[in-house]
Amino acid sequence: MPDTQGSIVMLYITRDGHVDAERIKVKIFSSIERGKLDVINGIVVHQTGGSTADGAFSSYQKAGANGAHFLIDKDGTIYQTASLFRVTNHVGHLKSRCMETRKCTAAELKAANSIRGPINLSRFELRKNFPSRFPSNTDSLGIEIVGRPIEGKGEDAIYEPVNAQQNASLQWLVKQLGETLGVSMREVYKHPQVSYKVKTEAATAIWQRDY
Repeated sequence: MPDTQGSIVMLYITRDGHVDAERIKVKIFSSIERGKLDVINGIVVHQTGGSTADGAFSSYQKAGANGAHFLIDKDGTIYQTASLFRVTNHVGHLKSRCMETRKCTAAELKAANSIRGPINLSRFELRKNFPSRFPSNTDSLGIEIVGRPIEGKGEDAIYEPVNAQQNASLQWLVKQLGETLGVSMREVYKHPQVSYKVKTEAATAIWQRDY
């Protein structure tokens, strides 16, 4: 973990994919773990949609539940909820990377525009190799931050702000994971950047600062 100057010491990861660090509480839910996670190309930051960590943990225990690898509580406590070696379903349907970044070739743009609906577009994207597509469930880690929509409905609902303690923990966790696993900070995203979700989810999450 960082010292007072923010230096980096690599995280210790057990053979089960659990992080052994004083700042992380390991609370694994095997119900959200899927297949083997062979490579980690990115990190996706979420908000849970609920107001408490216990609410998220309760949902994780249901059969077929979805979840992420980490959860950050309102007081900044970091929980590891899935092995770093296991896939979790946290991303959803992928957006087109080249369209979102406006870097499509003419052929890519024509192909993407011919596809109808987010499900079909996601299937099209998943046939691509990274980094031609965004990180997906099969090659990314997910970090949930406890927080819920506080006004509005649907994709235009407004999520509550990520608080200072949560952002401090997020900054530490993303930096540590990036350094330990070789994940570029350019491949860390808020959920709506890569998938079709509520636009303000994790909008106030901040994971980069000057060290």
